[in-house]
Amino acid sequence: MPTVAIDIRHIGDFGYGTYIRNLVRAMAELDRESKFVLIAKPNGAAELGQLPPNFRTVDYNREDSARIDNITFPLFVRKLNADLVHLPLNNVPVFMPKPYVVTIHDMSSRVFDFDDDTADKLHLWRFRRGLLRADRVIAVSGATRRDVLNFLNIPAARVRQIYNALDPAFFNVETDEKKRREALDRYQIDYPYLLYAGSVNPRKNVARIVEAFALLRQDLGEHPRYKDLRLVIIGDQMSKYPALRRAVHQSRVREVVRFLGFVKKDELKVFYQSAEAFVFPSLYEGFGLPPLEAMALGTPVITSGVSALPEVVGDAAMIVKPENVFDIARGIREVLLDAELRATLIERGHQQVKRFSWYDTARQVLEVYREILASRATK
Repeated sequence: MPTVAIDIRHIGDFGYGTYIRNLVRAMAELDRESKFVLIAKPNGAAELGQLPPNFRTVDYNREDSARIDNITFPLFVRKLNADLVHLPLNNVPVFMPKPYVVTIHDMSSRVFDFDDDTADKLHLWRFRRGLLRADRVIAVSGATRRDVLNFLNIPAARVRQIYNALDPAFFNVETDEKKRREALDRYQIDYPYLLYAGSVNPRKNVARIVEAFALLRQDLGEHPRYKDLRLVIIGDQMSKYPALRRAVHQSRVREVVRFLGFVKKDELKVFYQSAEAFVFPSLYEGFGLPPLEAMALGTPVITSGVSALPEVVGDAAMIVKPENVFDIARGIREVLLDAELRATLIERGHQQVKRFSWYDTARQVLEVYREILASRATK
């Protein structure tokens, strides 16, 4: 039986971890014959729970951000005698032995962060080289696949679109009103609020959410329910983006915008469930899980019609132009004030999340493995 090695060192990360954790669990249920070796940090596979006997874990205690990892990880992999290696994010060591498959989650570093200096050119060279040498590239959306083809000129036959899915934990949520109220009380939240959750880097467009919220507050100043509307922002790295703080001060909404930083997963679910709407007018997404999370918990979504987001939300969200503050405010206003629209979006949202399944993802990834192994066997 073939042996596939999977690098799971990022299983503790927010986005990558969701992908790794759910993909491995689904494959463990679907494939009891192939052998799998999970390359993990010490105790890094604990949250996967009990896996079948065809899965085993090996410890590798080095970060993939270390330069020496370009040499040590390939040497470590060779000793495993694996027939194929899956790197679940595009951080491919320079001396990575073939065959391997890479999952690419987005092209944001190329679309937004690329500069013409030496460091960025070196990063782009390594980024592209890792994908060019891969036997297959898995792109998590059609938009990401197009970006890979357009920016990097990878042969189209080697780039496969396979969607992500929602963490199953978001589907079956107990609506315990007492616990929900306790969670909100801990943060002293007793007012209606809009929610944003995720990274706060510039491409997430959070500053424009603040500006749109300021416009909305003016319009709803006399509304019986929404005159005390607040904006709650959940996300880390606030200190790295002073422009966001400036937007709050300049829009004169400092007293009604809450920055909560990182919150626990159970608390995040409560914030989703209790929000009047989830606002996510991102400028670029490789997939976009937060809108699906909100939909799964019955919260209407306002988002942008760019990159992968139309694929993810379908007709289950209010679509706005992310560069236009007035259009963002319009979209929020319509979702808040139109009861029929709200009900429609909530119902469509529940149906939309069912389109994405980790079992479907795992089946397609396993098929990619079989294709690579079969083609190598005939050479």
